[in-house]
Amino acid sequence: MTDTLSPRSSRPRTDYPGPRPAAAPLSTVRGAALYIGALLGPGLLLLPGLAAAEAGPASVLAWAGLLVLSALFALVFAALGRAFPSGSGVTGYVTAGLGDRAGRAAGWMFLAGVVTGAPVVCLIGAGYVTALTGGGQLARAGDAALLLLVVLMLAACGLRASSAAQLLLVGLLVAVVGAAVALSPRAARAANWMPFAPHGWLAVGHAAATLMLSFVGWEAVAPLTIRFADPSRQLARVIAIALAVTSLLYLGLAVATIAVLGRGAGTLVPLAALLRSAVGPAGIPAAAAVAVVLTLGTTNAYINGAAAMAGALLAPRPDRAGAAGPGSPVKAGPGRPARTLLAAIAACGLVLIALYGLGLVSPAALVMVPTALFLAVYLGCMAAATRVLRGRPRWAALPAAACVLVMLGYCGWALAGPAAVAAAHVARAAAAGRRRSGRRSWPCRPG
Repeated sequence: MTDTLSPRSSRPRTDYPGPRPAAAPLSTVRGAALYIGALLGPGLLLLPGLAAAEAGPASVLAWAGLLVLSALFALVFAALGRAFPSGSGVTGYVTAGLGDRAGRAAGWMFLAGVVTGAPVVCLIGAGYVTALTGGGQLARAGDAALLLLVVLMLAACGLRASSAAQLLLVGLLVAVVGAAVALSPRAARAANWMPFAPHGWLAVGHAAATLMLSFVGWEAVAPLTIRFADPSRQLARVIAIALAVTSLLYLGLAVATIAVLGRGAGTLVPLAALLRSAVGPAGIPAAAAVAVVLTLGTTNAYINGAAAMAGALLAPRPDRAGAAGPGSPVKAGPGRPARTLLAAIAACGLVLIALYGLGLVSPAALVMVPTALFLAVYLGCMAAATRVLRGRPRWAALPAAACVLVMLGYCGWALAGPAAVAAAHVARAAAAGRRRSGRRSWPCRPG
């Protein structure tokens, strides 16, 4: 799960008549900032601790491997964005390579990832609040539910975070993580690296599957490739800058978490623990403030971006009977997709948070649900890329698809999520086909 969807939330609308206003060309610096913003988010506040708990110091190998995979994703999605310049994102990419049904299934899986990912983000922020205020698992669940309801109310009121605000939030995260990493060497201990793989080498794969949620985001900014004045020259620089910055932050935080915290690296609030070691007790409230701001801002961006995709998926298609055509509004009103999405997030989110509060599921298990859904979407995109792209992007998509398949194998029971969404989509498509066949078979009405 990408951790922020700010570029997607600012897509130009496609549902009004007349020409769209041309967006200003992106500079290399702002383009790089948007790419970095799509990759970084509240996941960094939790996932290093989960990965360390699963694989120990060897979790740094999972971070390193995923950075290589991230470079492949960057190359593929940049090529897809240039080849299919539209705002439909993953739906359009998978449709181009695998057909309309597969494309719409990918879109629904992406939406399901957002629905199940929003409560996870709120639990991340709530963990830092309870680290400050005190309380156990039930208190953290209560704080998470409150954060989720606040986000949903903001979205229901139509409040949208601008791209400038999203970049400011990402800048805040970079500053705090950078400070924690820079100040960590004085508290580092060489003994914390032994044993290096306490849970065996296969645990590195489990850690990689967990960390994948921090590497979702390249698909969000792929449509921005057409906004560069000189894509062939700017895009390579933008990707290089984004990869360099995210690599430094990811690896720096992973190494600092192990070196400073040692066996305590499996905490649910690793950044708070690092800041406490670096600056003393003041680090805990600082981390809590950053966590709350990031949770509210990025989850709001998730929901706004997902609402646009929900509207596209629920809109009537040209092949359906009736007068509706491309771009026709949804019959139940323009707010129906957003209201449906908010209701789904509220229902699913409160259930997942309650299960965590009652001790029935762990944070790692909750993270795997949206991770499996996003991995299934990425597999579809990589498979589509092997069919519609040529040259280096196509060759990059092949190993990327293989790596995604391996990580899906580590998702275990969480694979039920993509399977359920796919089955629901097939059933929905079959029901729509029967309705269309029934309409065609009716005899003419008597006059």
